Amino acid sequence: MENIDIGKRVEQYRKAKVLSIRELAKLAEITPSMLSQIERGLANPSIQTLKVLAKALDVPTFSFFLEEKNTADLVVRTNQRRKMVIDNLSYELLSPDFTGNLASAIMKVPPNTSSSEKLLEHKGEEVAFILEGKIKVYLNEEEHILEAGDSVKIPAYMKHKWENDFNQNAVVLFSVTPPAF
Repeated sequence: MENIDIGKRVEQYRKAKVLSIRELAKLAEITPSMLSQIERGLANPSIQTLKVLAKALDVPTFSFFLEEKNTADLVVRTNQRRKMVIDNLSYELLSPDFTGNLASAIMKVPPNTSSSEKLLEHKGEEVAFILEGKIKVYLNEEEHILEAGDSVKIPAYMKHKWENDFNQNAVVLFSVTPPAF
């Protein structure tokens, strides 16, 4: 939690609401000088003061404690994607990592390959979009053939598997929440 600057957060929310220091101080029933000191990091507000500021700014109190993200860590360059190969299927992670609630990847399925021998299930929801080729997806026991441009949503715990018994590679973009591969 070393990247947290509560005063900076208060100032950002205040400016987003187009409030002056005096206006926010009046709404929060604190002095303008106290608010100024909080924003400049010269005073540490009590939890009660933060609750009052959060209410005046119409934001959750916890929002003052969220860590700053280095935006460079959010970018994934094409030549720096994490890649893994499992039984001829290749995966390229489009998300920077598996933190958070969502991960996206590209799955390449060569001809005569399937994602598993039997139908599998997991707790995450999945949405897949076929980028290239065509592929069979089994949802429970039903078979669906998807072609480039088609998409499918796979609800949590639905048994499924991918199978490419066609003569060209299939490339599937998918996102899953929570991240699970």
